[in-house]
Amino acid sequence: MRKVTGLGGVFFKAKDPKVLSEWYRDHLGLPISEYGGADFDWLETQTHAQRKTVWSTFPADTDYFKESSAPFMINYIVEDLDALLDALSKEGVRVDSQRDDSEFGRFAWIWDPEGNRIELWEPPSDGAKSAS
Repeated sequence: MRKVTGLGGVFFKAKDPKVLSEWYRDHLGLPISEYGGADFDWLETQTHAQRKTVWSTFPADTDYFKESSAPFMINYIVEDLDALLDALSKEGVRVDSQRDDSEFGRFAWIWDPEGNRIELWEPPSDGAKSAS
């Protein structure tokens, strides 16, 4: 049950997200889209679901990483988000009360012991959408 099945995204703050994204495109060949991020497609080996890992920059003053001083946030793909959050809460892990349910799946946030905000993502059951 309590299982991370993949890396859903790597998000980090930038002084100028557009310029930094273009640098990664020009110098490392990242396939930057019009929204400023890059998607990497892959196949989940156990379920054969199509997945994406999203790489994206955010403005330096974003509140999306709120209450974390880290300039980054990792998104982990998980199974059964509700059961995982319940277990983590019982173990004393700090769980954000905010949830986001959308066509892209279900999202929730926790913090590790060093105060880094972590995004947990349960993709839609059809596996067709991504977090991007």
